[in-house]
Parts: sequence; structure tokens; C-alpha cells
Amino acid sequence: MAEEQNQETSNQEASNQEQQQAQFQLQKLYVKDVSFELPNAPQIFQEDGQVEIKLNLSQKVENLAENVHEVNLTVTVTANLDGKTAYLAEVQQAGIFALTGLNEQARHAALNTLCPHTLFPYARRVITDLVADGGFPPLVLQPINFDQIYAQRLREAQEQAQVSAAANMEVQGNA
Repeated sequence: MAEEQNQETSNQEASNQEQQQAQFQLQKLYVKDVSFELPNAPQIFQEDGQVEIKLNLSQKVENLAENVHEVNLTVTVTANLDGKTAYLAEVQQAGIFALTGLNEQARHAALNTLCPHTLFPYARRVITDLVADGGFPPLVLQPINFDQIYAQRLREAQEQAQVSAAANMEVQGNA
């Protein structure tokens, strides 16, 4: 009988731990906006030379409900040839994510690393198709290390906070 009670207590503790564990769920995946521009067509197809590709990433997080967030990853690719824009491709790949069992710091990290990492392959596929459908050789974007980007942003924010704090101390010292 004592064994049964111990077993029951162990099962309840295990159940409580499972409920407190972090959970990450992609609830919906969708393309929010797509744009492809050929501002110098058809003349650009007559040009020879090396195309210079520029990639720009940005993201926006919106709280939809408690523990539910929309993450919108914008990928913009600009191709220039001899100073002229060959094409501009942009996709806003979005997803609705449910994140539970995370503290504020872990949730912030997940929204800025795990979520865009999940969205990027879908955005990359759309960009590849847009460029190929626009008459150019398919462009396959390399994987992005969102953990590294997030860590760099945190370092920059800390450095900026330190500079601001030092400037505030200096101003207060002169007053």
C-alpha cells in the first residue's frame, strides 16, 4: 500500500514537471506579403556582368494572446548589375507560435531565434521561386544563424546601455 502511494506521488510529480516544461508549437504558417520588381526590364536582360546581391532581414513580433505570438520575418533581396537594380524580391513569411513554460528571457530568445529559424526555409523557397520566375537563375539563400544574430544584438544593446549610463553619470557629475 505504501508502495502504491509512493508510485502515485511520483506519477503526480512527473505530471507536474511535464506541465511546467517548455513547449513550442507552430499553430499557423503563412505568407503575409510578397513583392517582386524588375524596374529595369527588359533592358537588364541585355546587360553582362556580375550581379551583386544584398540580403536584408528583419522581424516583427506581435502578441496575439497570452503565450501566443505572431512572428513576421521579412527577407528582402536586392540584385544590382552595373549600378542598376536587376530585381528586388521581398517576402514576409509569418507564423503563429504558442510558447509556454518559458520565463521572460527564454521566451524573448525563442521568439528571436527559434521562430525565425523555423520561418526562414519557407521564405527562402519563395525567394528562390520569385527570382527564377522573374527570368533569372534561381537564387538559393544560405542558411542563417539566428542565434548568432540574436547574441550580437544583445551585445550591441548592452554596449549601448553602458555608453548611455556613462553619459548620464557624466552629465550628473557636471550638474
